[in-house]
Amino acid sequence: MGINPQSIGGHVEPTRYRIAVRGRLSGRLASAFEGFALEPANEYSVLAGEIRDQAHLYGILDRVRDLGLELVSVEEDPSDCPVDEETVR
Repeated sequence: MGINPQSIGGHVEPTRYRIAVRGRLSGRLASAFEGFALEPANEYSVLAGEIRDQAHLYGILDRVRDLGLELVSVEEDPSDCPVDEETVR
């Protein structure tokens, strides 16, 4: 079992996330997610940006709910994940 750096006061690097919501967000709605890039798609919109910690993630998800948006998915941005050489082989 690993040690959580936050539990001992260590520094935790932000992680990039992609949060998909159903429909196309207007510029006004997208402005509620400062610091996130909006990636519109056909049936949904993706908000991509850095999440500092779990509390920040929950805050963003609360905002999605408060604005009445339908959450489709939440995932770490795969381009932000470190490459594990054992997995690559």
